[in-house]
Amino acid sequence: MEIHIQASLSSRSSSESEISASDNIDAADRESGNFGCSHYRRRCKIRAPCCDEIFDCRHCHNEAKNSLELETLDSHDVPRHQVQKVICSLCDTEQDVQQYCMNCGVCFGKYFCIICKFFDDDVSKNQYHCDECGICRTGGKENFFHCKTCGCCYSKLMKDGHRCIERAMHHSCPVCFEFLFDTTKDISVLPCGHTMHLKCAKEMESHFQYSCPVCSKSICDMSRLWAKLDTVIASTPMPDMYKNKKVWILCNDCGAEGEVQFHVIAHKCLDCKSYNTKQTIGRGPPASCSSTPVTEIVR
Repeated sequence: MEIHIQASLSSRSSSESEISASDNIDAADRESGNFGCSHYRRRCKIRAPCCDEIFDCRHCHNEAKNSLELETLDSHDVPRHQVQKVICSLCDTEQDVQQYCMNCGVCFGKYFCIICKFFDDDVSKNQYHCDECGICRTGGKENFFHCKTCGCCYSKLMKDGHRCIERAMHHSCPVCFEFLFDTTKDISVLPCGHTMHLKCAKEMESHFQYSCPVCSKSICDMSRLWAKLDTVIASTPMPDMYKNKKVWILCNDCGAEGEVQFHVIAHKCLDCKSYNTKQTIGRGPPASCSSTPVTEIVR
């Protein structure tokens, strides 16, 4: 629509173009008009029940009201389910939440959820409302299931294989600290069951960080790296003064503790063969006045 208008009005003055364009807007044109904000395509705005101000959508409200320029005490999110009034973007009529304007009849959004007070014209997202989540999600209801333990919707591909963690999505991303449950960004569910933004997970990998920020377990198959470390450690013998030194380690991957040979490069778990370990104080031999030699512990 926008391209067609620009081409047909290129030989006219700007004032004539505006008048002609407005005169030629019919119902079909209004349905396909470019309305909304950077978050959603829609033909209405909302009146926020928390501050009685008008915004294009709840994200626009939250970005404005959580700005660093505002006082912390004034920061807040809009309670989406409590929105009662919408304003038509075409005729400016304020009215109760509904899909079609009571004045001009325009459709506010091809996808409409009366529970979430949500409108969106881009139905290619395959939006659906999850009663158990209590909010609308994207991707198609047929492709997702709701995990009652994790408290959120996951892809059906994960139904028989994911590790459940109580309310796994009801917390902030451990990298960027944005709340995950109702985020509009893609989510990554790690093998340990913890969740974070997919973009944040990729950012971690780009900086060679391969452990979960929450529990420190490996976030991917590290067997190839462990094999390389085996080779490096085998070709890097420690000096004689360190050959009998031992350390206590805790494996982040399997949780096993043990006493292993000290090496400056890394320490290998004797149970699962992972190098994702950390040195601990351990359970060294008890203090004694005996002259019996003991293995020296590096702490």
